[in-house]
Amino acid sequence: MIGDWLIRGRDGRLSAYLLSEAAVRCRAERGPGGLWDPPRTVGGTQRLHPVLAVGQGSDGYAHLVSWRPTVREESGLVHSTHFRPRLAALDWDPIGHPDRTGGRTGNPACTVDAQGRAHVFVRNKGGGVSMLGQKEKGGWGPWRDLKGRAVHEDLAAVTGESGLVELYAAVPGGILHWRQEKPGAVPVMEEALEAPVRSGTLRALATSPSSTTVFFTDASGDLCAWRPGTKPVALVAAAGPGPVSAIRCLLDGLDCTLLAQRSASGRVAFTAFPTESESAGAWWTESGPQLPAEALVSLAEDENGHVVAASLTPSTGELLVTRRKDEPGLALEPWRPV
Repeated sequence: MIGDWLIRGRDGRLSAYLLSEAAVRCRAERGPGGLWDPPRTVGGTQRLHPVLAVGQGSDGYAHLVSWRPTVREESGLVHSTHFRPRLAALDWDPIGHPDRTGGRTGNPACTVDAQGRAHVFVRNKGGGVSMLGQKEKGGWGPWRDLKGRAVHEDLAAVTGESGLVELYAAVPGGILHWRQEKPGAVPVMEEALEAPVRSGTLRALATSPSSTTVFFTDASGDLCAWRPGTKPVALVAAAGPGPVSAIRCLLDGLDCTLLAQRSASGRVAFTAFPTESESAGAWWTESGPQLPAEALVSLAEDENGHVVAASLTPSTGELLVTRRKDEPGLALEPWRPV
């Protein structure tokens, strides 16, 4: 899954998305910190490939993107909007293919601009990136070729505090960065970073009114942070092999960036530092039970502003959740299944 699969909906309830039996399913809270509903299939009965991108706008609506099989050895992308966690999502809507027709070309990424328009990014058969964006008055615009070369499969899309859409993509020996120049515009490539990036480790976060930060693991195993226009900073040795989950939150009244990752030991590791002040230092603290190697981790805040962390084991659907306690620091409640 690409993006934050644990999100807070428009009604304040948390929901978690998971892939199961060629479908996307959703579990939603009945109330803050309380029971959760059983999994429900999202978007109708359309058969899907096991991939999901999740983007969320400031209106709280979740935008979901996946691949579906079409004709023999070909696939197409589909999109659904989920307005509230405990309501049914819209049926899957076909949105095409970056090369008109063909097989899957990469995992899609999705983000939502300040006007509530979803933007879908995916690698194309030429090894570059293509984008599809919703129109202001409904429907979708044409596929746009954003160029690029030898792009890795997983992309990191993000909407800055400015409301402008940005994209990061790993390539051999570096990271490419695209950014909108104005609302509704096609993102343009602005800067490339030369760095030995491990494929599948990008995660982007809006960190100030003018900046977004991308986190990645380099070839030496260090977790690094980069904001275009600056030099990358090595934060700490990565706790595990996959991407981090990242959110901004208030910790003891300070604007902090909180990262979580499944560690090599199998537990969930957390680190936090003042936002955009990586030089303050970071170190991991592990929490919870040992998880399978396939386990995913995601972070969110509930309607009371409490940090919530969740782990998901895709093969079994087991969902574990913990919350930050009402005390200084990052003390967490015991992990519990829901």
